[in-house]
Amino acid sequence: MKRPNILLTGTPGVGKTTLGKELAQRTGLTYINVGDLAKEGELYDGFDEEYNCPVLDEDRVVDELEEHMGEGGVIVDYHGCDFFPERWFHIVFVLRTDNSYLYDRLQSRGYVGKKLQDNIQCEIFQTIYEEAMESYKKEIVHQLPSNEPEDLERNLEQILQWIGQWLKDNN
Repeated sequence: MKRPNILLTGTPGVGKTTLGKELAQRTGLTYINVGDLAKEGELYDGFDEEYNCPVLDEDRVVDELEEHMGEGGVIVDYHGCDFFPERWFHIVFVLRTDNSYLYDRLQSRGYVGKKLQDNIQCEIFQTIYEEAMESYKKEIVHQLPSNEPEDLERNLEQILQWIGQWLKDNN
């Protein structure tokens, strides 16, 4: 494997997609948004009426991604992380956003009621970060602030430095 696999995770609305697409453009790594992958391949296992969204078929997603991950050089973007095989990722970045920003972002996406409140609580209680810490080696899990536009550039620089070091150490 000549290039690293990176997981970008965090509560919906924290900026995973913006960061992932920009990172792919700057590095030439392959960007995969799991939500888009599931939609294109209809990788669902029913519909959640309460949250008004399809239920991801995690096994089919893993099967779909397996070939890509073995080659390396993949950025995976998803708001969950506990069902991906640990061996896939060289580093995991959990994006974090202050609730004052996150609330507005989610509202602008049409999140209301229970869906909005549960996602805000998920961020308050660090649910995704804890999930990542339980699913991967602690030394590969890192939190990144994602509130202001300046955070995007800082995060990109930090990840680019990490990739550069990984390439030196592993090639």
